[in-house]
Amino acid sequence: MKQRVIGILKNFGIEESAISDNANFIKDLGFDSLDTVDLMMQLEQEFNINIPDDDYPKIATIQNLLSYLEENQTVAA
Repeated sequence: MKQRVIGILKNFGIEESAISDNANFIKDLGFDSLDTVDLMMQLEQEFNINIPDDDYPKIATIQNLLSYLEENQTVAA
């Protein structure tokens, strides 16, 4: 799952060396609000899930994202 997320982040020009579990999308990876929306849309497609707008603030770091994906794929399964 993490490799799939890394692949998506590379679409945003993020170097794999900058991607750590604690990397914050805004502070460390330079995402703005439009990047965040675009990322969530790509994640929804890749993982076949729905990420409500209200959940975006819960997904601040790579680890938050991975945990969120694991929880929501389990629910969707």
